[in-house]
Amino acid sequence: MSETIARFFIDNFGEKISAELIVFIVSLLPILELRGGLIAAKLLGLGFMKAFAICFVGNLLPIPFILLFIRKIFNWLKRFDKVNTMIDKLEARSIRKAGKVRKYRLLGLFLFVAIPLPGTGAWTGALISDLLDIRVRHSFPTIAVGVLCAGIIMSIISYGIPGIFGF
Repeated sequence: MSETIARFFIDNFGEKISAELIVFIVSLLPILELRGGLIAAKLLGLGFMKAFAICFVGNLLPIPFILLFIRKIFNWLKRFDKVNTMIDKLEARSIRKAGKVRKYRLLGLFLFVAIPLPGTGAWTGALISDLLDIRVRHSFPTIAVGVLCAGIIMSIISYGIPGIFGF
């Protein structure tokens, strides 16, 4: 799925904006995050080091804002009936996924973000962290290290060992 969405961005914006900007935007987005960014970078022919740096920064950029403001945003959005239902579902889904995070706290949060599976990642990890009242000063570094580990795993998948080391 990430490859399909990454291809959408490449096909629709590849001639209008730079490859680096496409990779950055893909990495910013929920669901795609760093995983989708690395796939897009490989498809666009970007070198590993440049791609990894862009994806890492792009994936982490929204996380402090999510950690600091998501409850306020959700509370404001809940005033609208149609959005209220959607927010409740999103929170309930995140809490269901939070089992290991709740039990192991920071280790669980790290593993949730670090293992690149569908439905995991920095965005959902930040939401879960907020819903479980994990302090930002603890959750942000944990999420950052998780994104770093997910990036290493996805780099091996996207670029292969030889591609990472420039062989």
